[in-house]
Amino acid sequence: MTEVISRFSKYKSDHRITQRITVSLPHYLNFICNCFTGALCQKSAFKYPPSDLPEMPPCNFKPEEYKGMSKERMMEIRRQNCNPMTMKVTYYKKPVFIHQGYMQWLWDVDGRRYLDLFAGVATVSVGHCHPKVTAAAEQQLKRLWHTTNIYVYPPLHEYCEKLASYLPDPLKVIYLTNSGSEANDLAMLMARLHTGNFDIITFRGSYHGGSPQTMGLTSNAAYKYPIANGLGCTNTMCPDVFRGPWGGSHCRDSPVQTIRECGCAQGHCMANEHYIGQLKETFATSVPSQIAAFFGEPIQGVGGAVQYPKNYLKEAYKLVRERGGVCIADEVQTGFGRTGTHFWGFQGHDVIPDMVTMAKGIGNGFPMGAVVTTPEIAASFAKGVHFNTFGGNPVACAVASSVLDVIREDGAQQISLDVGTYLMTELAKLRDKYEIIGDVRGKGLQIGVEMVKDKVSRDPLPPQAMSEIFEDIKDMGVLIGKGGVYGQTFRIKPPMCITMEDADFFLAVFNKSIQSYMERT
Repeated sequence: MTEVISRFSKYKSDHRITQRITVSLPHYLNFICNCFTGALCQKSAFKYPPSDLPEMPPCNFKPEEYKGMSKERMMEIRRQNCNPMTMKVTYYKKPVFIHQGYMQWLWDVDGRRYLDLFAGVATVSVGHCHPKVTAAAEQQLKRLWHTTNIYVYPPLHEYCEKLASYLPDPLKVIYLTNSGSEANDLAMLMARLHTGNFDIITFRGSYHGGSPQTMGLTSNAAYKYPIANGLGCTNTMCPDVFRGPWGGSHCRDSPVQTIRECGCAQGHCMANEHYIGQLKETFATSVPSQIAAFFGEPIQGVGGAVQYPKNYLKEAYKLVRERGGVCIADEVQTGFGRTGTHFWGFQGHDVIPDMVTMAKGIGNGFPMGAVVTTPEIAASFAKGVHFNTFGGNPVACAVASSVLDVIREDGAQQISLDVGTYLMTELAKLRDKYEIIGDVRGKGLQIGVEMVKDKVSRDPLPPQAMSEIFEDIKDMGVLIGKGGVYGQTFRIKPPMCITMEDADFFLAVFNKSIQSYMERT
């Protein structure tokens, strides 16, 4: 009680509290106790603590007490010893100092709890420190930390066989890497060697990595440097049926469609025809008659959960193959059941690519990636020696193998479908309620909420406004992401273990944050 009263004295001097609350000590203490459980402890655009904050769902996991270095010391080291990009990408005006995680929850160094709806950028697929995955890692660590594939060891072969079983024929040859950028870099090389061609096409707004080669595949100015990179990469118009020039209310494979009117006949998508026309124009004007590859995310991730017309990828694949190219599906964010209806995002487009690249959710946060391709393409690549010291590391394979088991045993793909569909349909109701919510889209637990100045212009909501809403959501106990070419889209990509109760909590928080922003403006 002495400690609580001491904290009360500190908070009582805070004008944000005294401005609004003029009640007795017990009420103050009640407020402070609630505050330290995780909802309202960091500075936001709120001028005073709202009296109707959503209540966070209960959690029976108790984190360890943090006894490490101070937040001030961490920021000092971050500024002086970490690369400058860590400061540039640090989320929030007042950063979140993460200490521990369990399933869909994160705790900061002060013991505040957060519902994690971003999963370390769509990476923690089955939950932070999932007990079964953790046990698999511990068991392998006790047996063998590292060897390379110049030797034959069980975890590598057990995992490759298991992963191959999740992919359709002829996608059965696996190259293990350490990241998505590395996987996409390798896929570029393999495509060029196999086809004998050089040029590669990607969508505008795409993100496929930050290495010197994959930077060419990535089409977003924020990730570009003023030097030659990714030579031979050409970006074509992204078939975005919300922000693009064409689109209607029946275009995409999503529980929620755009609010744009559609006059297309049943089974006929004029928007798709126009976007395919743009791809044909790219072939006619910007690349040679023969190309090496086409890269496409089944749903754009960093680009803001952008979805294409339903038959676009099927027609695009046909055009690419007619020009000698191979088709590569970047499943770094859409794979491993996240879209709900299918295990792989490309399956929702009724296509089979020539190569699939993956990372992030493959290891639930353990550094790992992969390229899966056909025996024919693999044979083309075998003319030289490709060796990866850490690719297929025993611990990585044990972790990834456990992730596949947990996805099946926990029903993670079904959770993605059920909870994700519910989230999107409820978010669509908020879109209809607020002028600044322009679009809700996605599949499963890969969701984007695009914010606009108004629904008529569809102009992006300015960064300052996005930041205010973003900060309020965090201060009420939820962590989400941002994306889109203009940073105008909120990204919701949680661990695939969240519940309907978690979804309702987020919906209440999101509604409150938008409502508060509208009242302030």
